Amino acid sequence: MRMPTAALGAGGPVVSRVGLGLAALGRPAYITSGRAGDLPDRSVAGLRARTFSMLDAAYAAGVRYVDAARSYGLSEEFLAGWLAERGHADVIVGSKWGYRYTGGWRLDAPRQEVKEHTLAMFTTQLAQSRGLLGDRLALYQVHSLTLDSGLFADGPLLAALSRLRAEGVIIGLSTSGPHQAETIRRALPLTVDGQQLFTEAEVTWNLLEPSVGPAAAEAAAAGWAVLVKEAVANGRLTAAGGPPASLTAQAAARGVSADAIALAAALAQPWASVVLSGAVTRAQLTENLAALTVGLLPALNLAEASVAYWQERAARPWH
Repeated sequence: MRMPTAALGAGGPVVSRVGLGLAALGRPAYITSGRAGDLPDRSVAGLRARTFSMLDAAYAAGVRYVDAARSYGLSEEFLAGWLAERGHADVIVGSKWGYRYTGGWRLDAPRQEVKEHTLAMFTTQLAQSRGLLGDRLALYQVHSLTLDSGLFADGPLLAALSRLRAEGVIIGLSTSGPHQAETIRRALPLTVDGQQLFTEAEVTWNLLEPSVGPAAAEAAAAGWAVLVKEAVANGRLTAAGGPPASLTAQAAARGVSADAIALAAALAQPWASVVLSGAVTRAQLTENLAALTVGLLPALNLAEASVAYWQERAARPWH
């Protein structure tokens, strides 16, 4: 199985079309299903070892893009350690700023992360990211940018982002919630000193929540790279999550798992540059990568009302 590639935007680095996301590996608590069984040792040492193992497996399979964030616990630290030990110069790294991890490595922390889109937060977190990742940081994203973020009207913050772009770092944003499309369309025309500020978006798109698709296509048409996260809906589109019968039938017909069909559907979107796997075991990664063998799919009309989807996601426990 040969890994296909894509450019990370116009003139950007070449990356694998499947990337590895570290949201579920960098901290003990997250909203994905089955964590107790998948990650029996969620100590710092245990998750560091598992992250190294997953990065090794992903690299061997041709994955050349890795997604981290300041709020993903120690994800940047784990990734930096792996890069230092393995020395893989062809791995492209993206990270995010704007949320601070507050979980304290506890499963029962009252809050696992806190959002703040300010110049002070950007300055602090950029220094932290660069302190770990150095010049390996190719893409830096505003984490979960929304329409009500003060960023859009914060001149000093926009200027700071523009300076980082001038240093050669791709400036992007990630989106969440039922208004992802509006956020992208608000960001598309944003310029600083006559130049487009954002050239990448990481969106939540899956068979249950495809509403961002038209806006993602507009971003791609404008030359942006578009990455897909949560393609298996935090486990809902896997065998463990009780996926819809039509998805299970398509998987059985092709001899793959339900999550492979879900990722294949994301990869088939003409605007999608990279689809992230959130696998935390090597078996899950193998199942996810089978998406590359699926080929054309029939229409799978599984979409839920966007607001209902995000209400369900918000209610998922951190565990």
